[in-house]
Amino acid sequence: MPTKKKPQVTPTPERRGELLATAAEVFAAQGYNATTVRRIADEAGMLAGSLYYHFDSKESMIDEILSTFLDELWQGYDAVLAAGLGPRETIEALVTESFREIDRHRPAVAIYQKESRHLATQPRFAYLTDSQAKFEKAWLSTLERGVAEGTFRDDLDIRLTYRFVRDTVWVAASWYRPGGHHSPEEIARQYLSMVLDGIALRT
Repeated sequence: MPTKKKPQVTPTPERRGELLATAAEVFAAQGYNATTVRRIADEAGMLAGSLYYHFDSKESMIDEILSTFLDELWQGYDAVLAAGLGPRETIEALVTESFREIDRHRPAVAIYQKESRHLATQPRFAYLTDSQAKFEKAWLSTLERGVAEGTFRDDLDIRLTYRFVRDTVWVAASWYRPGGHHSPEEIARQYLSMVLDGIALRT
């Protein structure tokens, strides 16, 4: 008698998302090169062979993790940049949006910070270089506009200021945990107060 074929079961988007979330945590903690498919499968409570039913490689997993994070980041950033806000309000909105993304995609942010330079050398990840260039242009042009319009001090080193704000904000992914005492918006407000107004008592 002919054997019956087992019905094909299509992986649900929910399960795929769960597996990507698990992979992101492992990549963030161990690094891309040190992470094996078996380790991700172990953390997900499944056999390594079963993981290949969902993804063809760990490269595919980190690609989807990073591209999903950047697509969402740019949806928020593009909306801010298209809103016609003043320079200070644009910086405030970009910082707030950045903290929201750290809240939503903390492991992906950590992966990006650790792995993007290496991954960007591969054709598959060329979008990382494109995104970084676009990111830098958005911040530098806003700072330059602020100086030109008299919103920011005219003695600012624009590039140094950009690097300071960028690093100050995104390094928060190393300590931030969703569901903590402060919302992303509250943390952004505190950061902006320090960056834009300083910490010294006004006299």
